[in-house]
Amino acid sequence: MSTANLDSADLKGVDVNGLIREDVMNKIWDISKVPLPFTDMIGSGSAKNEYKEWTTDELAAPDPTNAVVDGADASGNDTKTGLRVGNHHQIADKVVRVSYRADASDTIGRAKELSYQLMRRQQELRRDVEAISLLNQASVADNGDAVPGKVGGLPTWLVSNTVNLTTPVGFDVSTSKTVVPTATAAGIALTEKAVRDVVESIYEQGGDPTILMTVPGVIRKFSEYLFTSSARVASLMSDQGKSRESAAALGSVNVFVTDFGTLKFVPNRLQLKYDALYANPSLTAAYADVFILDPSYLSQCFLKGYRTDSLAKTGLAENRQMSVDFSLIVNTEKAHGVIASVDPTLAVTAE
Repeated sequence: MSTANLDSADLKGVDVNGLIREDVMNKIWDISKVPLPFTDMIGSGSAKNEYKEWTTDELAAPDPTNAVVDGADASGNDTKTGLRVGNHHQIADKVVRVSYRADASDTIGRAKELSYQLMRRQQELRRDVEAISLLNQASVADNGDAVPGKVGGLPTWLVSNTVNLTTPVGFDVSTSKTVVPTATAAGIALTEKAVRDVVESIYEQGGDPTILMTVPGVIRKFSEYLFTSSARVASLMSDQGKSRESAAALGSVNVFVTDFGTLKFVPNRLQLKYDALYANPSLTAAYADVFILDPSYLSQCFLKGYRTDSLAKTGLAENRQMSVDFSLIVNTEKAHGVIASVDPTLAVTAE
């Protein structure tokens, strides 16, 4: 503060709160993203019941002894019924309560507070559905009292093509629910062999996997590994479609060509991780699943899609509830695979 002239410090010091207006950018900078990698790549449909069912079937293995005598009568019966499976729906919601005064106030970065809150909570609801669909969560039937219905997450369906899972059950026909599997070891290192083994297993079952989805840390470790001498991969130029002339340093790999399919690496920042042996899911936990997927055999279904309802007024406020009633359809679990409980901090190895 100067005694020779009136300066800004003098203006700021005037009671109450000074005489200089605030200079706040009329924009909100948000680092949390809305993209939903899993939801966006799979199909969607509708449901007419909280328990959505579908049937699965598969061809018998080739029979090398299939030979009959010319003119012989038909015998035997080769018909098969397939399997009827299903998943329960889960209702997720967000509630917004904004007072009349708050909605009428001149707020920073939004025209109306109620509209802004509705938009943001709707985005959060969609992110919740993304994370839940990939969660190691068994399906649960809503009992209309204290037990909410829960969708069986993707890991609880996978049985045929798994690494580091202890005797997964998948869909239990005796209960018509999925069962939570247990990781054999907590925090294993991802290996190229494990990825190739799962892809080969899916291919042998009849699937054509195209996606490797996991948390960003594992994607980075796999990409770094593919630049090492241990990876023994072919030139990146042809696979990436890049010019052979010097232009830019290529520091990552986002496509991995295997003998049985080409996998696109898809990092998912919303996929939850786990503590030891599939416990306490969160974004900040230690270990993550690596999914290898054929998206054509996955979809979400909705008994009630995303909606916003007005709640009864109880005072000087606007009350809204946003909700969605959804489930996950795993058309056939044999089209997908998982490498469970991978430690994103460990380097990827060949075997």
